[in-house]
Amino acid sequence: MKVLVNGAGIGGLCAAFEFASRGAVVTLKEKSTELGVNPSWQAGGMLAPWCEAEAADEIVIAEGAKAVHWWKKALPNEVQHHGTLVVAAPRDASELSRFSTLTTNHDMIDGNRISELEPSLAGRYRKALFFKEEAHIDPRRAMLALADKLRAMGGHIELNATGEPDDPAYDIVVNAVGMAEKDSRLRGVRGEMLIVRTPEVALSRPVRLLHPRIPLYVVPRADHHFLIGATMIESDADLKPTVRSVVELLNASFTLHPAFAEAEVMEMNSGVRPAFADNIPRVEKRGRQIRINGFYRHGYLMAPSLAVQAADMAFELTNTEDITS
Repeated sequence: MKVLVNGAGIGGLCAAFEFASRGAVVTLKEKSTELGVNPSWQAGGMLAPWCEAEAADEIVIAEGAKAVHWWKKALPNEVQHHGTLVVAAPRDASELSRFSTLTTNHDMIDGNRISELEPSLAGRYRKALFFKEEAHIDPRRAMLALADKLRAMGGHIELNATGEPDDPAYDIVVNAVGMAEKDSRLRGVRGEMLIVRTPEVALSRPVRLLHPRIPLYVVPRADHHFLIGATMIESDADLKPTVRSVVELLNASFTLHPAFAEAEVMEMNSGVRPAFADNIPRVEKRGRQIRINGFYRHGYLMAPSLAVQAADMAFELTNTEDITS
């Protein structure tokens, strides 16, 4: 089977990898001159389906729960399977209770257990929720590693190239181009993030701070780098982060740990994420074309599921013509 995948965001990369792993001859085309010029490069990389249950549809939790296993099989050296910690300042204890009732698969832990898991947070929080089955990856390392594995399986990656959405030279064409898709059902949701560096803080897992006005997450990266995110602004304007967003994210990070006040700001960036009205990603098949889109804030969590569904369709493991993830 000859397969063309258009778009090298996380949806396209996962689809290309999945098809190649099943023996297809895959060509991946990306209009940018390098990998990573898309919202997937700016993501947090949290594989946190049970935390997402606070606001996400049940299908996101069910399919997202499979993502850790897919990532561990695809990139076993990239997955950090240490869970997620959710904390709140004592004055915001009601936020922790609210989050607990909306989510599952967690343990309520006390300050001593918090100190054991994250010594940098010792003495700062009385209670927390620990989602021990969750994991995270570094999106940038993951994207490059998927590309390397695709090439090792005989796949071809063409940068600065735009594939036809129905190229007759291929048996299957997978279109995963995000906001570039001419689909009136899609809307843009801009997310803004920061990367800071401080040797004064060490974290082993993503930490979410619940706050009634400025909730945030902090995801550890290599060499004392931390991703701080992220806003969700209903807009398809592809702008740099706003002053208000940067100030609010930084203020919230000080609340999590005061050492972030002295951290170096290494990067400020944003990306416009495609979303359908119900915020549920979709994979749809029409003839030889398969479209993957609408990841909203669930790219790394849902891309494996949609890649598997797309490959199942192509290899005729299902007779359904249109599937909503």
